[in-house]
Amino acid sequence: MTDESKLCLEEAKEHMQGAVNHFEKELHKIRAGKASPQMLEGLKVDYYGTMTPLGQVANISVPDPRQIIVQPWEKNMLSVIDKAIQAANLGFNPQNNVDSLRIMVPPLTEDRRKELVKTARAEAEAAKVHIRNVRRNANEEAKKLEKANNIPEDEIKQLEKEIQDATNKYIDTVDKVLADKEKEIMTV
Repeated sequence: MTDESKLCLEEAKEHMQGAVNHFEKELHKIRAGKASPQMLEGLKVDYYGTMTPLGQVANISVPDPRQIIVQPWEKNMLSVIDKAIQAANLGFNPQNNVDSLRIMVPPLTEDRRKELVKTARAEAEAAKVHIRNVRRNANEEAKKLEKANNIPEDEIKQLEKEIQDATNKYIDTVDKVLADKEKEIMTV
């Protein structure tokens, strides 16, 4: 294979891996019955007029599987963090303990577990769509290479086959990660 073909394939694999990584990161936000600091990941609070990630203004710890402790570095941030958590509609009701917020993670009901599985499946489908879009773009790039650089047709066919193989591999990875997450969510 020529350098251009290899570069096209490597870029496609890199973008597909990025989709898988993003999918895994999104799954961490879906709680599976036990407390985790990732449940509050992505939450932003108003820190003196600037929307700042919660992890940059407070320490988040999990002393046991049923609770999360958020300890702000500045006591005056307690009410701001409390409001941000409630506004995020995560289903949590933080308790103010003067110097920290205690969040009790309620056990999941069967209906809530099924909802979380649906959410995980939607995230998986979004990741698969992204991977397929990367495949389409890589195949278009391969066609451009054939025309612009006079690369032989059989090399382009080989490149397209390898792009399809990579697509299948990354979609299988998404399916496996989803199956693991579904099992984790449905385990009582």
